[in-house]
Amino acid sequence: MIQDIPFQDIQVGSSDSITKTITLEDVKKFAEVTNDFNPVHVDPEFAAKSMFKKQIAHGMISAGLISAVLGTRLPGMNTIYLGQELSFKLPVYLGDTITATVECIDKHERRHVLTFKTTVTNQDGKVVTEGTAKVLKR
Repeated sequence: MIQDIPFQDIQVGSSDSITKTITLEDVKKFAEVTNDFNPVHVDPEFAAKSMFKKQIAHGMISAGLISAVLGTRLPGMNTIYLGQELSFKLPVYLGDTITATVECIDKHERRHVLTFKTTVTNQDGKVVTEGTAKVLKR
C-alpha cells in the first residue's frame, strides 16, 4: 500500500522502513536494467575467488530500497528525490534479508524540504548502507 503523508504531519523523528530478502533473481534483474554485470554479482565462480568469497548484491539495490521507503511509505506519494549520500559498509549476500529505514532529521517548512537519515541493516542488525537523503514533499 502506497502512503501519502502530508508534509505538515511529518515531524523530526518520524520513521518508516521496508524489508526484503535479496534473491539471485533480484541481482539478475538489476544487472539487466543497469548493464552492471560485474562478475562479483553475476558469476558465482568469480565471486568465490573474490574477497567476498561468494556473490554479493549490487550496493545500489540497498539504495533502491531507501528510495522505495521514501516514495511509497514516508513521505510517500508526491515526493521528489533531491539527493542522496551513501556509504556502503558491508556486502549484501544473496539470501540476506535487509531492512531500509528512513528517519526525518530536518524539516524546512518554507521550502517543503525534508532530510532523512537513511540506514540499511541486514538480518543480523549490522549496518550495510547508511547516509542521508533530501526530498521535496508536495
